[in-house]
Amino acid sequence: MSLSLSARVDEALASAFHLLALPPELAHAEPSSRPELGDFQCHAALAAARVVRRPPRAIADEIAAALRGDARFAAVEVAGPGFVNLRLADGFLAGVAATTLVDPALGVRNEGEGQLVVLDFGGPNVAKPLHVGHLRSLVLGESLRRIHGALGWRTHGDAHLGDWGLQMGMLSSAIRRTSPSLPYFTGAGPYPSEPPVTLDELERLYPEAAAASREDPARMAEARADTAALQAGDPGLLALWHTLRQLSVDAQVQDFALLDVHFDALDGESDVRDAIAPLVENLRARGVARDSDGALVIDVALPGDATEMPPLLLAKSDGAALYATTDLATLQARAQMPGLAKVIYVVDQRQALHFQQVFRAARRAGIADGVDLVHAGFGTVNGKDGKPFKTRQGGVARLRDLLDEAVERAGERVESSERVAVDERAGLAAMIGIAAVKFADLSGDRLSGYVFDAERLVAFEGKTGPYLQYAVVRMRSILEKAGAQPAEQQVGIPHATQPVERELVLACLAFGDKVSEAAHLLQPGVLAAWAYDIAQRFSKFYDRCPILREEDDAVRAHRLGICQLTLAVLQRALILLGITVPTRM
Repeated sequence: MSLSLSARVDEALASAFHLLALPPELAHAEPSSRPELGDFQCHAALAAARVVRRPPRAIADEIAAALRGDARFAAVEVAGPGFVNLRLADGFLAGVAATTLVDPALGVRNEGEGQLVVLDFGGPNVAKPLHVGHLRSLVLGESLRRIHGALGWRTHGDAHLGDWGLQMGMLSSAIRRTSPSLPYFTGAGPYPSEPPVTLDELERLYPEAAAASREDPARMAEARADTAALQAGDPGLLALWHTLRQLSVDAQVQDFALLDVHFDALDGESDVRDAIAPLVENLRARGVARDSDGALVIDVALPGDATEMPPLLLAKSDGAALYATTDLATLQARAQMPGLAKVIYVVDQRQALHFQQVFRAARRAGIADGVDLVHAGFGTVNGKDGKPFKTRQGGVARLRDLLDEAVERAGERVESSERVAVDERAGLAAMIGIAAVKFADLSGDRLSGYVFDAERLVAFEGKTGPYLQYAVVRMRSILEKAGAQPAEQQVGIPHATQPVERELVLACLAFGDKVSEAAHLLQPGVLAAWAYDIAQRFSKFYDRCPILREEDDAVRAHRLGICQLTLAVLQRALILLGITVPTRM
């Protein structure tokens, strides 16, 4: 793995700082926001002045003098109160670009060093179809899984299914009301291996049962009684639960595949059911949990809290398990995984208080000590009215329906393309539609919501997934055409001489830094914004610098090298965002 461009610049600064006896931790430069002044800018003189008690301008002059003999820099200038502007030598920049191009990691650092990060995302409830609210968790979680993997982490993606709560009691009690003679309820086994309802019936039954339970205390009492009986191990209810769980999970797995989302485990709350009672008893015995009006709670408030922090409810008076209970038990199980260093929960931002309570409770209980626990919250998918996306009838929109709408709109665009064979159009429409939805989801701040507008999202222009897909397709086409030419007209090193070439190469060599930043901030949007910027810069380069039409063989070869570098980093970025690129558009 080669050093990134920024790391090489910092390496040069570190040598200069060592000679000048300046604090080594300050030896750092940032990409310049004003290309006319330089490629990088170092602000360290201002901070160093407070340490060595000398004027920052004088320190900056010394740093510049130490760097001017370094062949890596074409120019080193001091500006303002002590800024050092650095312009890289053309040969050095070309060398780093060529080295990056043959580096399998493309300059991405091995920050994880084989440590394990668990990504808890998706989180669908059994018995319900995936809805629009699951989209962001799935798309963000999958991208974060890929980004961490690129940085050398061992990743473990877990959907953490909601399969052990009140919804199961609502379903079983509703089925009992219509079919009381089923063996699940009479205790007369053997129990059928096939579910008593179809998937469509299940998806209709749950909202009806939930609404009835909310409106009728008697129905809610039945649901709670069945939930408690299931969690206590009733054989008939367990057999029914197994069939309903499998029916639902099979359908959800198809949606995961449609989004190209991958899990290492489809564990659920039920997988830790045998650990819950011992955990609760242990926490009670150690005084971590206390009784409160018949319930069991853990106090998680800390001195200095700006707002009131309520206790974590661990168990209700009827003993039924809660989300908090299963979250703690699941974390306790994950803590046994070798090398676990971090757990990232990619869950709706509206659950922020819940995770703050769970993390504090885990610390009090000594669960997963030393493991970094992080909640990566996100905003909602909204309709054009700015409110959470609903169906035309005003209900919760199914994920599959939203994806189908995007694919349908993409199909309308594809139908007008003469470049695509008729038998390829359906597959291309699906690829473009899914990319449009994913990029819209990833391209902003994850904490902000965004408006789902299928027609706008599938546009081939502007900040959209299809625009980036088309940029990659165009680069591939250029390189394929070059490959058919004589050897002297093919790809050379990415040597930039023109300003537009230089700006593109510099931006491409920031790839590793952007991957790292996206991981540290848990913001795939950082990488998405960079990818869009790269596509725009390439378009500008393509317009101003002839590539295949260039008559000078050496210039053409260098420009093809720049095209190859741009393609390599942009393709990799899209892979990390979970976006697939078609062969033609």
